[in-house]
Amino acid sequence: MGLGTVALTGAAGNIGAVVRRELRREAARLILLDRVPLRPEADNEVVHTVDLRDAAAVEAALAGADRVVHLGGVPDEAPLPDLLEANVLGTHHVLEAARRAGIGRVVLASSNRVTGFYPVGHRTAPQEPVRPDGLYGVSKAAIEALGQLYADKFGLSVICLRIGSFEPAPTEPRHLATWLSPRDAVGYVRAALTAPVSTRFATVYAVSANTRRFWELPDPAVLDYTPVDNAEDHATDIAGADLPADPEAPQAGPYALPEFTLKHLRP
Repeated sequence: MGLGTVALTGAAGNIGAVVRRELRREAARLILLDRVPLRPEADNEVVHTVDLRDAAAVEAALAGADRVVHLGGVPDEAPLPDLLEANVLGTHHVLEAARRAGIGRVVLASSNRVTGFYPVGHRTAPQEPVRPDGLYGVSKAAIEALGQLYADKFGLSVICLRIGSFEPAPTEPRHLATWLSPRDAVGYVRAALTAPVSTRFATVYAVSANTRRFWELPDPAVLDYTPVDNAEDHATDIAGADLPADPEAPQAGPYALPEFTLKHLRP
């Protein structure tokens, strides 16, 4: 299936830069959005410097897109007002622009951090209730809810990817469960863009085929992608990889500690 014209928000980010390189080989046209100025690197790229909080600017930039990959936003724990503006309001503007323009598919970057308080010993499925490990996780749970709303109420086709630990290679024991390789990240995005239009709404964990993972891989009937990389191949390079994990500890690891969020709360 051809991708047509794809819009990519957050194109200057770590994941965005990797996805950009791959999508420009497959899309007829690639519309790049970021608040950081970008330059076109191929004849089929169009760039827009856009703040996602500006609804009119988002709508103008997405004009002509057939599909959207929404990666833009604050990528980690922050004060809640900042997360609500950048992540929740920004996502609302992307979805609303897609609704108004009749865009066929929106892929939303959610996060594994929406379920960070499930224990390591529990294999978590995307249908289970959210258990955010912080304010960032709350903001990502909210964008999933917005995606569900726009699918149910307005008929948009929305797929939420709960992104794992995106790194060139795993570097710490937690990554042995949570790693998402660049190759698999692109694979998930491509699968989400090309899933049948009959997929009205879906939420899946985007994680590599890690032996120690604690999230369910997607049902092929929902998202037809099978990850190929395994963090276990890097275990000998990771200090502490041979230590047994506490099955009762939260999947979020240090992100679940009170101190991780307290520093972002008003004193």
